[in-house]
Amino acid sequence: MRRPEAGFTLIELLIVVLIIGILASIAIPKFSNGRERAYLATMKGDLRNLAVSQEAYFYDNAVYYAGPLPNPDFLHDPSPGVSLTTQDITPGGWAATANHIALAKKCTIFLGVAPPLPPAVESGEPKCEL
Repeated sequence: MRRPEAGFTLIELLIVVLIIGILASIAIPKFSNGRERAYLATMKGDLRNLAVSQEAYFYDNAVYYAGPLPNPDFLHDPSPGVSLTTQDITPGGWAATANHIALAKKCTIFLGVAPPLPPAVESGEPKCEL
């Protein structure tokens, strides 16, 4: 009596590999898009935290902080990979830009009488390039 051979045929293996390839081609773009959204959310969060820190600093010193970030004298440290730049700092307002090392887009915020930095259009609300 002959025993049947156990295993998969070449056609079955090729079909499995094809299905895995199709699933990967769907999943990889969704993963990279999710990563970009996470970077943008991190930059927006850092700008909101900067706004809170600026207001606390203003309350204590009657001026907005105009030095480099991060700084031990200023209670705000950006997230890893995020760089913040403040500009147009006056007694009545300020503006800032956030950049991430893994992303070519920027997020901005302005507060008070500082001129709007595109893409931000509303005072105190951080916006990111699309």
